[in-house]
Amino acid sequence: MAYQPSEFRHVKYLWEDEVADKLEPVENLVYRSNKLGEDQRITNTGGGNTSAKLMETDPLTGEQVEVLWVKGSGGDLRTSKKENFSSLYEDKLHSLDTIYQSLPEKGYKSAGEDAMVGMFKHCNFCLNPRASSIDTPLHSMISEKHIDHLHPNAVIAVASCKDQEALTAKIWGGKLAYVPWMRPGWEAAKVCEDAYAANPQIEGILLGQHGHTNWSSESKSCYETSLWVIETAARYIEQHDKGEQTFGGQKYQSMSVTQRNALLVEFLPVARGLLSDKVKFIGTVQTDDTTLRFVNSHDAKRLAALGTSCPDHFLRTKIKPLLVEFDPQNDSFDTLVANFKAGLAQYRDDYAEYYNQCKRDDSPAMRDPSPTVVLIPGVGLIAWGKNKSESRVTAEFYNCAIEVMRGAEAISEYTALPVQEAFDIEYWALEEAKLQRMPAENPLARNVVVVIGAGDGIGKETAHRVAKEGAHVVCADLRTEAAEVTAAELTAKYGQGIGVAGSGISSCGPAIALGVDITKRESVKAMFDQVILAYGGIDNVIVTAGVFIAEGDDYTKNDQIFDLSFGVNVKGGYVVGSEANHIWQRQNMKGSMVLTTSVNAAVSKKGSLAYDTSKAAANHLVRELAVSFAPLVNVNALAPATVVQGSTMFPRDRVISSLSKYNIAFEESEDTDALRTKLANFYAQRTLTKQAITPADQAEAAYLLISGQLSKTTGQVISVDGGLHEAFLR
Repeated sequence: MAYQPSEFRHVKYLWEDEVADKLEPVENLVYRSNKLGEDQRITNTGGGNTSAKLMETDPLTGEQVEVLWVKGSGGDLRTSKKENFSSLYEDKLHSLDTIYQSLPEKGYKSAGEDAMVGMFKHCNFCLNPRASSIDTPLHSMISEKHIDHLHPNAVIAVASCKDQEALTAKIWGGKLAYVPWMRPGWEAAKVCEDAYAANPQIEGILLGQHGHTNWSSESKSCYETSLWVIETAARYIEQHDKGEQTFGGQKYQSMSVTQRNALLVEFLPVARGLLSDKVKFIGTVQTDDTTLRFVNSHDAKRLAALGTSCPDHFLRTKIKPLLVEFDPQNDSFDTLVANFKAGLAQYRDDYAEYYNQCKRDDSPAMRDPSPTVVLIPGVGLIAWGKNKSESRVTAEFYNCAIEVMRGAEAISEYTALPVQEAFDIEYWALEEAKLQRMPAENPLARNVVVVIGAGDGIGKETAHRVAKEGAHVVCADLRTEAAEVTAAELTAKYGQGIGVAGSGISSCGPAIALGVDITKRESVKAMFDQVILAYGGIDNVIVTAGVFIAEGDDYTKNDQIFDLSFGVNVKGGYVVGSEANHIWQRQNMKGSMVLTTSVNAAVSKKGSLAYDTSKAAANHLVRELAVSFAPLVNVNALAPATVVQGSTMFPRDRVISSLSKYNIAFEESEDTDALRTKLANFYAQRTLTKQAITPADQAEAAYLLISGQLSKTTGQVISVDGGLHEAFLR
């Protein structure tokens, strides 16, 4: 290794002997992979693969056999575990070449070459079910024990230069061989095998437009060689860095953070609606200095039009981004929208032309021609995907593409992958098969659902219910800390997702927590602004927040109780609905809203005058909002009754008061949950179904109302009360 661990400036040296030396060989491979993936300058999310050829005991013969352990298809180095690695008999893999050579149709991009991928599973060791990577032959054919195949920005920058072969020899001093671009597969692996055989002294291979592969006899030295390759390229680029003249210098100035966020809050819903004419998209915003330096530059238009180079990048980013014509200091918001509409139409036309010119007889049907990356001078980058993880990864990959272009332009001239080669990757039968194997999306996978009152009770249960269906959930509550607990529960259960991009709140996962006071319009607007910056817009809003305060016998002293009850239970729903509707109208996409009222709205009784009348007003608010927001948005309500368990409206003192009121025996020493169960069972006996009502019952109704199953229902109040006949016909 040419550098000592402390000398690395462009990568992190993370290897710890005291950890690695205690690991079994396969776990050591996992450790190496995780350490490589931990540094995003080494490889992007989901990109690259690592391998080790290890001696294992054959479960059938008991003999020692050589097994290739290699990161499987779809895995991520940073997060991979042993189960994310394929294991294959090396001798069986080698024997596949005999089969390949006997095929009547073989060669680069042939059906025979693609057919070999299906043969890998016949080589599996110990019935390992992990699907093998397309790069498996590369790891098998090079005889070295440990191999890393990576996609570092610095190396791809060299691999994307017009004189990439000469630079390879110059930068690495002949220690890396050079192989021009080839689509990954059997033929590319054979070329790399030949390059290795012809140059046994080399330590790796630069793969044109792609990345690099390096190897060693030991796991640690393979790791260190990977770092040496990247550090060497990065230092060469640094020596030629153009400073203020990077990308030809700055053409535009960035907007202030306040101006930019205000513009994004208005623009993102418009863009989301225009992009989502076929399917909905979730957004991620990137506004860091590196991104702004590119989008503000003189060369951004030229370079963006060339497209990305590494195939890992453009499978997410499409062949090129949409760069919107916009002068942040002189153009208006309306100009931005008009230019985006025009640019979007042209992009879709260009993509259709790209497809039609490059398609082959067996190409899959054209996919959505909309851009997945939108660049705006002065503002930054907006990435779009089917969910938050995908949009974060898309943003991450275009961040990588920007760094690749910067490096290539610093040392030479950037060149993108030829258009036909890009198409043959994007519409590769194997990529299409991978897409077809993906599980069906959950019903709410592309939805942003705002649950207000998510800190506990019905709101918490509702947040969990919609998250189960794949929703991106905004857990909002007056008590921010309670909302944070719910969001943390969802993240722990469903994960943060992959990808490391996004600025500010837009770096979030599929669940976030926000504080909000629904009686204050500025608080509600601020909450929705954050939702837009996080995800790009909204789809469904569910309000479960409410207050119950029993008034006293002296009516003259109950004015504050009425003000608070109507402020939260009625005005709050109106404020939330009217602010949400601004977003829905800008998106021009179907939406839905659910308010939580109460069967008390239809049942006259003593002791809850302010609550009952406010809920009756809320029932009519539902009808009024349904009329006002039609036809774009459906507004409905669910009306609970006697939800005792898990409800903040039934604190211990109210439960005890009710038990005493109904002469239900209890002991003061009993815990609150036990007392609530007694009261809930009592209430259940007053219903037609004789069942206690729970927050989960209300959450199920809330989900039903936003699921699309009742898309032609609006202005209605659905009772979830177990069947209280007193509340009929309301």
